[in-house]
Amino acid sequence: MASLRDIKTRINSTKKTSQITKAMQMVSASKLNRAELNAKSFVPYMEKIQEVVANIALGSQGLRHPMLIDRSVKKTGYLVITSDRGLAGAFNSNVLRQVYNSIRERHQSDDEFAIIAIGRIGFDFFRSRNINVALSITGLPDQPSFTDIMDIARKTVGMYLDETYDELFLFYNHYVSAIQQDVTSKKLLPLSNINTVNKLTSYEFDPSPEEILEVLLPQYAESLIYGALLDSKASEHAARMTAMKNATDNAKELIDTLTLSYNRARQAAITQEITEIVGGAAALE
Repeated sequence: MASLRDIKTRINSTKKTSQITKAMQMVSASKLNRAELNAKSFVPYMEKIQEVVANIALGSQGLRHPMLIDRSVKKTGYLVITSDRGLAGAFNSNVLRQVYNSIRERHQSDDEFAIIAIGRIGFDFFRSRNINVALSITGLPDQPSFTDIMDIARKTVGMYLDETYDELFLFYNHYVSAIQQDVTSKKLLPLSNINTVNKLTSYEFDPSPEEILEVLLPQYAESLIYGALLDSKASEHAARMTAMKNATDNAKELIDTLTLSYNRARQAAITQEITEIVGGAAALE
């Protein structure tokens, strides 16, 4: 049985740990409020640019653009969004597991795909398994702006246009609520789902529709990447807040258990001392 000093030391160290996890929980909760607002505020922009692009593409008969056309797939790109830090429960492991399983199911050779990694956890995961990481970015702020990822977003879209890969899949955690984040995978390029707009609007074009789409389509694809990043950041803060809350609750339960053990050990020690005193007194009679 552990000594009273050992139990007391464990209680004190667990209390200090619970103070840290509680502080991290409060910090993540504060970041979550702003991240959730950022993610929701970006949705109207994404919906509007999709509507405009779809109307131009559908309203111009015979118009063809490389980003709208399916082509023979020789190489696939996977854009994976993770965090730079851990202590977020299964936030990173869930998305990485799904990406890894998808790669192993679809490809026989490492030459058939490439990874674009946003976040250090994902970058380290693929590098440790000798999987090709074509592009990566780490150290993004908790509330990223488009400027922070503009370079990698444009390079990612550019790699599709120059046929470095022929399709691009996006993997990230979609924010549902503070206690639910769903791993989401979707085909980002080519933009095959852009024809989902039901209401067509007539536009007068200046310059031509081809020139307009040449600018708008890459911007739309880049906005999808940025929107997924905002969504993932909200999920990250929510997952870390939940993980730290669970850690704090577990620490409190452990403290209660250790306190009970400490009291029992202390009571046993006092009882033993009383027994020895009574025994000594009886021996003197």
